[in-house]
Amino acid sequence: MAHVLIPSSSTLPVRKPHAFAGTWVERLGWAALSLSTLGLLWAVAAGIAANRHFPGPGLVFDVLVREAQSGNLWSNLGITLARVMMAFLIAMFIGGVIGLLVGSYKTADKFFDSWLTLFLNLPALVIIALCYVWLGTTETTAVTAVAISKIPNVAIQMREGARGLSKDLSEMARVYGFGPWKTLRHVVLPQLAPFWAAAARSGLALVWKIVLVVEALGGHSTGVGHQIHTAFSSYDVPVILAYALAFIVVIQIVELGILQPLQARVNRWRR
Repeated sequence: MAHVLIPSSSTLPVRKPHAFAGTWVERLGWAALSLSTLGLLWAVAAGIAANRHFPGPGLVFDVLVREAQSGNLWSNLGITLARVMMAFLIAMFIGGVIGLLVGSYKTADKFFDSWLTLFLNLPALVIIALCYVWLGTTETTAVTAVAISKIPNVAIQMREGARGLSKDLSEMARVYGFGPWKTLRHVVLPQLAPFWAAAARSGLALVWKIVLVVEALGGHSTGVGHQIHTAFSSYDVPVILAYALAFIVVIQIVELGILQPLQARVNRWRR
């Protein structure tokens, strides 16, 4: 009888999972290379176009330096960032609670599913307009409009996490007499943490874009959105790009310095 050799697990080639993470030096190096290439392409395209409405990176950088030296850049960035953070935290808290409650109870999930779908597809522009009409053009209205626009997204993501909660772990918590608060802290929240982190990363990208629209439409005299709206009125493209790039850099710092490490930490238990 012929013998069939079955390779052991130690002799099989092990395919390492693809991970772009690497070290922070590698990530920084690839980011620098990528952005440098983009900047070069931008400069070449601007040189070919030779149009005042398509400025090169050099001109935009000069405007950025001028606005920074005058102090306008820092004050407007700070105001917009404060609005973003307030709306973001409100949306994450309320959306998280709604998602947890809806996802934990089948009857509530069936009843409120249409509500979530409706508000998820309601344009942010409509929400902003209605909030300003009903509540007036105040700071509270601006934050409220942005938060309402983001809450359905957070609720849906957290609902998916609540639907997948382990019944075995919940039963174990009940048997050992954890109680509702201890169960929430040690059983429920750790399972929801990856969903919360994903909602936070996608939410930040959405919230700051909506904040700029709110600042432009709401008649605010401060903020990055107001500066971009004013520059648009005079077709001042370098100012538009300068403020846009400055705020993108700020958001990227928050993303790379806070949200990505947070998501990596809450996902450490996954193998």
